[in-house]
Amino acid sequence: MVVHKSGEDGMTKEIRGTLYGLTMAVVIACCSASAQAGDTLNRVMKSGKMVVATSGKWPPQAFLNDKNEFDGFDIDVAKELGRRIGVGVTFDTPDFSLMTGGHWRGRWDVSVLSVTPTKARAKLLDFPALYYYSPYVFAVHKNSKAKTRNDLNGKTIGAEGGTTSEDYILNRLEIDAPGVPEFKYMTQKPKEMKTYVDSMLPFDDLRLGDGTRLDAVITPEQTALSAIKNGYPVKIIPNDYAFQEPLAIVTDKGDAEWNKKIGETIKAMKQDGTLTKISMKWFGRDYTK
Repeated sequence: MVVHKSGEDGMTKEIRGTLYGLTMAVVIACCSASAQAGDTLNRVMKSGKMVVATSGKWPPQAFLNDKNEFDGFDIDVAKELGRRIGVGVTFDTPDFSLMTGGHWRGRWDVSVLSVTPTKARAKLLDFPALYYYSPYVFAVHKNSKAKTRNDLNGKTIGAEGGTTSEDYILNRLEIDAPGVPEFKYMTQKPKEMKTYVDSMLPFDDLRLGDGTRLDAVITPEQTALSAIKNGYPVKIIPNDYAFQEPLAIVTDKGDAEWNKKIGETIKAMKQDGTLTKISMKWFGRDYTK
């Protein structure tokens, strides 16, 4: 009996030791994660560069120009943000859903990509600064007879997948920001909704003809105006915004120090008129107010 008891004590000590080791590993991992969560500014300043998640296919917000260089409104904002922080800027173009999924693990320091702060995204991301506001419009082929959104009831509507345009069509749009104007959904669901991997592909289908593949695209006004400027045979249904949304700078969840730095820098860019100048340069309008 004594030997058996001694065996149990030994086994118990071994199990306790294992559990203690596992517990300490979890504690260390959590402490490491916490340390990393507040380390973005230090990492950026040490490396001398800020890695920005953006797009190369969304003119005039962000795109590759004829010299294969990043260009556009969001690109200029990101460059100015980096200049004021005192570091260089490099760009990466991850899949939009990957970026909005959070848990970046240091792959990007910030995203400047005209992202809407929705309640769903706020669970995974932080939005340290609003920097401009965008009206969303109904774009149709130039030969379309549609004059209001009601003329698009039961039609085929296109949108970039994973965006607020898609959320609007599906009646699930929840913008998480103060002062957002009220909006109304379409009175009937579309016959079909088609989603695309970037903002311009819906226009490639719409340009084929009224109702050939699409009857309309829901998109930011800036994107539709850019398409028209570049020769796409489309037009905007006038005086009928789908909704108006604030756009935010995006960071990974949980770094208060980095968020404060981003927020203060964007605030200064607003106050001295820099954001207005960039908006006028790319959009011909001041969307920052």
